[in-house]
Amino acid sequence: MTPRPALTARRLRLAVELRKMRERAGMTATDAARALSSSSGQLSNVESARFGVSPDRIRAMARVYSCPDQSLTDALVEMAADKTRGWWETYREVLPSGLLDLAELEHHATAVRTAYTSHIPGLLQTTDHAREIFRHVIPAPTPPEVEHRVSHRIKRQDVIYRDEPTPYRTVIHEAALHMRVGGRDVARAQLQHLLNMSERRHIAIRVLPFDVGAFPGSGQSINYLHGPVPPLDTAQLDQFHGPVLLDAEAHLQKYRRLLDTVEATALSPEKSRDLIRSIAHDL
Repeated sequence: MTPRPALTARRLRLAVELRKMRERAGMTATDAARALSSSSGQLSNVESARFGVSPDRIRAMARVYSCPDQSLTDALVEMAADKTRGWWETYREVLPSGLLDLAELEHHATAVRTAYTSHIPGLLQTTDHAREIFRHVIPAPTPPEVEHRVSHRIKRQDVIYRDEPTPYRTVIHEAALHMRVGGRDVARAQLQHLLNMSERRHIAIRVLPFDVGAFPGSGQSINYLHGPVPPLDTAQLDQFHGPVLLDAEAHLQKYRRLLDTVEATALSPEKSRDLIRSIAHDL
């Protein structure tokens, strides 16, 4: 028997969106299965991602459910047709699945927005900075585990280096810039890397200075990954036990508003560069 493909965030999201499409149509699983000349069990397996689904089947479901959003249907069809095995799959036996899910979502995102209060975003970390961060993971990792995490993090950064890079916007609290992760030399190199990356046209880095005081979302690290259409966006929160993925529309609206507010509160990209340069100079 052929092994079932790993249940990735993308496969699960496809299944969830098909269930949402049916529910918006007001159809029970039994009624939908009958209209699709299928069985309730087969439909349940599709909606739980235990079974795969073909592009033609998705279009049939969209017709039966009278889905009014053709762009959403097209995006779901494209998700189902994409059988590419991503580079992150080589890490499946050595890293937590949440890290692989984040890499997959970043790879397919049409744009990425983030906000970080206590550390530098992973997509902008230097190798030395990342290595020092992972050395302090609990429980303590072995040296090979550290290197697996470092190489995975650096490979994730391909999305902002590739020929058609993903637009990237981030807000970093000033506190993260003052942390001397790895000592002065590593910290100074990390700040210089931020300055270099901030000059790229597809990257916008804003700093939230200390004198702002309280602000929405303080204490959280947020990754917002734009899908091919807004209903397929994903908000990812960093938690001590691992990444948490959110895709309910209410959550997506909340974090879009939060990121808009934080960006509006932060310094401009030009003033942010000046502050980063000043902090690096004082190290």
